[in-house]
Amino acid sequence: MTRVRTALVIGGGIAGPVAAMALHKAGIEATIHEARPAGAEEAGIFLTLGSNGIDALRVLDAADPILSAGFATPGITLRSYTGKRLGEAFMTTRAATGTTSRTMKRADLYAALHEQAVARGIPVVHGKRLAGAEETPDGVRATFADGSAATADILVGCDGVYSTVRRIIDPAAPAPTYVGLLNNGGYARGVTVDGPLGSYEMIFGRRAFFGYAPAPDGEVWWFANLPRRDEPARGEVEAVEPEEWRRQLLDLFAGDAGPAEALIYATPELSRMTPTHAIPHLPRWHSRRMVVIGDAAHAPSPSSGQGASLSIEDAVVLARCLREEGDPAAAFAGFVALRRPRVERIIKAALRVNSNKAAGPVARVLRDAILPAVLRMTANNKGLRETYDYKVPA
Repeated sequence: MTRVRTALVIGGGIAGPVAAMALHKAGIEATIHEARPAGAEEAGIFLTLGSNGIDALRVLDAADPILSAGFATPGITLRSYTGKRLGEAFMTTRAATGTTSRTMKRADLYAALHEQAVARGIPVVHGKRLAGAEETPDGVRATFADGSAATADILVGCDGVYSTVRRIIDPAAPAPTYVGLLNNGGYARGVTVDGPLGSYEMIFGRRAFFGYAPAPDGEVWWFANLPRRDEPARGEVEAVEPEEWRRQLLDLFAGDAGPAEALIYATPELSRMTPTHAIPHLPRWHSRRMVVIGDAAHAPSPSSGQGASLSIEDAVVLARCLREEGDPAAAFAGFVALRRPRVERIIKAALRVNSNKAAGPVARVLRDAILPAVLRMTANNKGLRETYDYKVPA
């Protein structure tokens, strides 16, 4: 079979431009097709790029511009709603290189990745919402909602948790799993908070979960996770005005120790609330000519702190597999064999964290009593080292 020379990359969030750069490095000509119009910002507020994700970007010589955005996030401290320190949570520094995880605005990461992709001569075509795709004897043909079409040797789905490519590959693919949490957040000034610069403080509130990190410029970045048992209809919580959520958040965190109320008051504009979904296990990641990566294949919840990093790792590993194996289906199968065990282990761990965030009164007492000992026992454990010390194969 002729070696892969061209690729359609569907989705221009985080996985898309990184996949295009990795494919470009492997000698594959990639074009990014993004549904949003040019100039549209990436949705969401901020994220933490793990040390493993940063090291994966280094394989593509793409890390330095990323490191100029956001700030280092060296530590995470967990507290109860009374202010009791429960312990240190996750390891965020790769021991081998000293690389520290970095928190940045999603829009800044999106812009930096796109700038690098364009600088390498990778075309980015906006306003191209995927409508369908079919495999041909020698490639794949994608059609878009505007009536246009494009062809290439392979198609890489980087179109997120609600992926169209995933449904094309397998119409019976499981729907994303709602994990029982709603999310939003914002940026506040003029509020003095505890904790080292850049490090996260996370609080198990009586009725909701709150986290914040002080940025070097005096701004405080924060997020809130609100338990909700029933899954909202698509677009339901996003349609509620942020000011209504502000009122609800202030009520939920009333009486909890920590700066949640002050930060919520001081935030000029709250982000839209969104429900959290995960994909714990996707049976089929690929067909003969199409494959999904990142959140389209294995979306973890934000509790993992690994969504962006795993997407970046995927892109590098996929390009390597395609470089080493001429047959796309064989390359895709090798890619899945390398990635599935790692990503599903991380997803399962994050789902356990989610259950603690939504604990009831009895479970809350047990959690706060047991968690300090658990955190001491698991500090720097094998699973955490395997997450943050992971070195993606070049």
